Amino acid sequence: MTREPGGSHGAEELRKLLVEGEPGRWDGVTEALLHFAARRDHVERTIHPALSRGVWVLCDRFVDSTVAYQGYGHGLSRDVIEALREIAIGDFWPDLTLILDVPVELGLNRAASRNSGGDRYERMDRDFHQRLRDGFLAIAAEQPNRCALINAERDIETVSRDITSVVTERLSFALS
Repeated sequence: MTREPGGSHGAEELRKLLVEGEPGRWDGVTEALLHFAARRDHVERTIHPALSRGVWVLCDRFVDSTVAYQGYGHGLSRDVIEALREIAIGDFWPDLTLILDVPVELGLNRAASRNSGGDRYERMDRDFHQRLRDGFLAIAAEQPNRCALINAERDIETVSRDITSVVTERLSFALS
């Protein structure tokens, strides 16, 4: 199990830059460059070695988050994001992406209950978060073979069952 930004020593250093500080600290281009630098280190030092050993990798966030946050959220063009993706990681994609969807207010309330001050993304305005949600919903609609949309508004047991069902069906194996 790993995460983005982060997941390797160098990427964790970049994570601090991305999630700490004031919400307006970086523009969309700067954020995308930092995210892809962290992602490159993460893929090269953590993900590829694990896959080479035959280990499954479960990653909290990946390229779709950059499309949603820096693209839909900050207005960075899809062409710029695609060019950075190609430079940083080439044509490397997850086999399955789970998009856990909740209404904006519920998501912000859940984040606030976990974290007293919130990271800089959580402190961005409601309109930014609505653009994020819209972005993730658009990604799920554009790529239904790779992405599965999960209604995460429900209780944790129901959401967990839905996740297990999708993973089992899409990746063709039984979870124990």
